[in-house]
Amino acid sequence: MSANCGENCHFDGASPEFRRALWAVIAINGVMFLVEMTAGQLGNSVALQADALDFFGDTFTYALSLFVIGMSVRARASAAFFKGITLLLMGAFILGTAIWRVFYVAAPEPFIMTGVGLLALAANVASVLILLNFRDGDSNVRSVWLCSRNDAIGNVAVVAAGGLVAFTGTRWPDLAVAMIMAGLFTWSSVQILRQATRELRAHGAPAE
Repeated sequence: MSANCGENCHFDGASPEFRRALWAVIAINGVMFLVEMTAGQLGNSVALQADALDFFGDTFTYALSLFVIGMSVRARASAAFFKGITLLLMGAFILGTAIWRVFYVAAPEPFIMTGVGLLALAANVASVLILLNFRDGDSNVRSVWLCSRNDAIGNVAVVAAGGLVAFTGTRWPDLAVAMIMAGLFTWSSVQILRQATRELRAHGAPAE
């Protein structure tokens, strides 16, 4: 079943196909969080750790999306609003970590960055393909798609940063990618919060 029905789509995720898709991407993201966080620590890469946090955040938000399927619009929009706030906080944390590392941490290991970045990219492309037919819908469904899209974009940037770190011998490409990802999280958060707020207001539950 496709949920791709244009701007006016109100698909709420209540289909067996969407549930199966969510379970698949929950498993992919959970495994990749462990892989990338370990690699980020070993390779001294804030970009990899930022991407690992993205995987962790996605695992949590996908599970929350699965939990609220079939509930009221208010419940689904409230869940999406919470996910938007979480993305905003993650972006702030990553930005703060990147700034701290400017002063206190040496250059990362570029080969670990590139290798693990490619593995994460493959995982995220798989997730995007699984969710491709469910990229439109209410704020709860759309937040799932935006998180997956963020992952794929972030991994391309991590791979590129690994090559630039190897070429320049400095940590600046790693830090730049982390800051770009923080900005991407913030922008996606704004989109999710706007849609969730509209849905909450339309159903008599103003977001606070």
